[in-house]
Amino acid sequence: MRIGVPKEIKVHEYRVGMTPSAVREAVFHGHEVLVQKGAGFAIGLLDEQYVAAGAKLIDTAEEIFASADMIVKVKEPQESEWKQLREGQVLFTYLHLAPDPEQARGLMKSGVVAIAYETVTDARGGLPLLAPMSEVAGRMSIQAGAHCLEIAQGGRGQLLGGVPGVPAAKVVILGGGVSGTNAARMAMGLEAHVTVIDLNLHRLYELDTRFGPSLNTIYSTVDAIEEHVLGADLVIGAVLVPGAAAPKLVSEEMVKNMKKGSVLVDIAIDQGGCFATSHPTTHAEPTYVLHDVVHYCVANMPGAVARTSTFALNNATLPFTLALADKGYAKALSDNPHLLAGLNVYKGQITYQAVSDAIGVPYVPAAQVLAR
Repeated sequence: MRIGVPKEIKVHEYRVGMTPSAVREAVFHGHEVLVQKGAGFAIGLLDEQYVAAGAKLIDTAEEIFASADMIVKVKEPQESEWKQLREGQVLFTYLHLAPDPEQARGLMKSGVVAIAYETVTDARGGLPLLAPMSEVAGRMSIQAGAHCLEIAQGGRGQLLGGVPGVPAAKVVILGGGVSGTNAARMAMGLEAHVTVIDLNLHRLYELDTRFGPSLNTIYSTVDAIEEHVLGADLVIGAVLVPGAAAPKLVSEEMVKNMKKGSVLVDIAIDQGGCFATSHPTTHAEPTYVLHDVVHYCVANMPGAVARTSTFALNNATLPFTLALADKGYAKALSDNPHLLAGLNVYKGQITYQAVSDAIGVPYVPAAQVLAR
């Protein structure tokens, strides 16, 4: 198979779909890999490393889209990219279609076979291709939140961990999944007062057992969210419904009643955000202030540590990339129900229920379209 790796074009996105090591593995499996010149330059992955790994360097993304059988990316295709996709071509990347109906319809029109990293599953019910970036985003959320609490950033001028004689900041984390757990771990390491709110009692039990009295765990209700959010200095939105738009757990009225200079960090912004007042921002302009509350809503948070993120993501995606290339997409999807769960768009049809519900187009089960 001919695999194409274009340079990412989203604002301040420096990750790359395949590292030289991943390219070498694909070439070892007998595949041709086309890499756009300079695709990994910003994170120290140089063209000569790709050539040494067996890649063929290509001048433009247009050439890659025109000739590759499968496109491997990191971020969802931008409009100029989805217009270059063609029928039957495989697209393997993050998509986040539920809050982005325009992209979904663009992919449907192209006839592409689009497999989303964020909905691929594993035998334990996890999301193995989302988990590495959730780990990064969770850890980064505390760094970003601590910075936003500084007075120069519009925050309360509060040190997350306090100092002897001065209380630590109150950090509330909505969601106890991978990103929420990593956020909690970082916040506790900085000696903040940390509360995790989640609907899953078993998950709360696991967190309580793991972290003990250093972590406050609360069952999620409207009352509980309101009480803890209004008392918080930093709130991390880390909720996830796989493939679906994030639920709006914090209303605008709640935001209005938060402490002046408090901070919201919305990790869920890729799926539409879990705060009513959230809208996507970029690394160039990461924050805005609304109702005297600082909002950090960068839609590609792990892109800020693009080298770490690229290697972490490639470790997870490479086995699936090789399966798609070795077997062809039809057999690879049929053989692996966990990879099949990643199929969101198939030749003009939406094949993921949550995306269908979110954008209001008919749903066709993934297994059904493959059986035709």
